[in-house]
Amino acid sequence: MNQAELIEAFKAQTREDPDLASAVAAIRALLEFLKRDKGETIQGLRVNLKNAIETLSGVDSSVAVSSGGELFLRFISLTSLEYSDYSKCKEIMIERGELFLRRISLSRNKIAKLCHTFIKDGARILTHAYSRVVLRVLEAAAASKKRFSVYITESQPDQAGQKMAKALSKLNVPVTVILDAAVGYIMEKVNLVIVGAEGVVESGGIINKIGTNQMAVCAKAQNKPFYVVAESFKFVRLFPLNQQDVPDKFKYKADTLKTNRSLTEEHPWIDYTSPSLITLLFTDLGVLTPSAVSDELIKLYL
Repeated sequence: MNQAELIEAFKAQTREDPDLASAVAAIRALLEFLKRDKGETIQGLRVNLKNAIETLSGVDSSVAVSSGGELFLRFISLTSLEYSDYSKCKEIMIERGELFLRRISLSRNKIAKLCHTFIKDGARILTHAYSRVVLRVLEAAAASKKRFSVYITESQPDQAGQKMAKALSKLNVPVTVILDAAVGYIMEKVNLVIVGAEGVVESGGIINKIGTNQMAVCAKAQNKPFYVVAESFKFVRLFPLNQQDVPDKFKYKADTLKTNRSLTEEHPWIDYTSPSLITLLFTDLGVLTPSAVSDELIKLYL
């Protein structure tokens, strides 16, 4: 499977199912790559998979594609030393890859089951941009006959909030789209904030769509709970202390990074929110405090 075929396999997944997380699409493409790889050694196969992950990260620069690919490689490689026969070893790796894919496909439903109980009847919720996990949580809350309303930021520059508003309207949830600059104004009206995440870092902080950090700061100042919902494949081995510590490869779109223009003239697409601003993280591994994230990361990578 050459580079062009890998990229096409990845793009085909997202075209066929727009609701599919980019990391899941990447892992499906990597699994297909694994099945069709012509390598003759485990070491060669690992190198090829690492190169494939880099290729996909060059197409989609989101943190989740990078962290999901790394976790996939880690998970399937755990058995590589147990068998001396290469074909048997590869067979087991494919089995583990399919198991990993099945597990992460159930993540959103697990998170929705854990988080929707924190939404009380009559709640006013603030959220940011478009998050499939947040949408699943709100779907679960609506399905349990809870009455609540949602304020959502329009989320410039791509107005992702409008997409989220349409999805919520289809669920008959009262929704109001607000300006990004109105977060501080609206915060006193809401009971809680729920956001998704592109990546969860080692400290328990998150990397998410630009504007998340200011929302967390406002929530902290007005004593409103700030909840994060994210799948465990978004846990990434990074330890940023501020915005400058987040690598450029995550801050900007892949197309922007390929141009030779100065990044000082470009607006970043994501920001970093420190763990001190986060109340709880809802993941498929359970409900975590920010300080517990590092323990879970160690378990994932061991």
